[in-house]
Amino acid sequence: GLNQCASNSAKGADAELNRIYAKVLAANASDTAFLEKFKAAQRAWLVFRDAQIAARYPSPADYGSVLPMCESGEYEQLTRDRIKQLNAWIKGTEEGDVCAGSYPMSGR
Repeated sequence: GLNQCASNSAKGADAELNRIYAKVLAANASDTAFLEKFKAAQRAWLVFRDAQIAARYPSPADYGSVLPMCESGEYEQLTRDRIKQLNAWIKGTEEGDVCAGSYPMSGR
């Protein structure tokens, strides 16, 4: 039950990440340089996410039946952190932020 609940929660975070990712792609559809680098960053993040989980739980046999719950919790946390990062391309940053880079200006 706990494993299934944690898995469902992680899947929900993953679905939200995919929605935000698609929004960023759509909002920047005409900027091919950005899209190339953004997609590369996301691919690198996926590798990082999986490596981070593997490093956190390096010997699966040591964790017994709670391992799926623990891994799902780590997966969800990393995914929610990434959602916050991707949201910067949707929400933007304050007008005048000289280091905004590719974040849009929100004019707040």
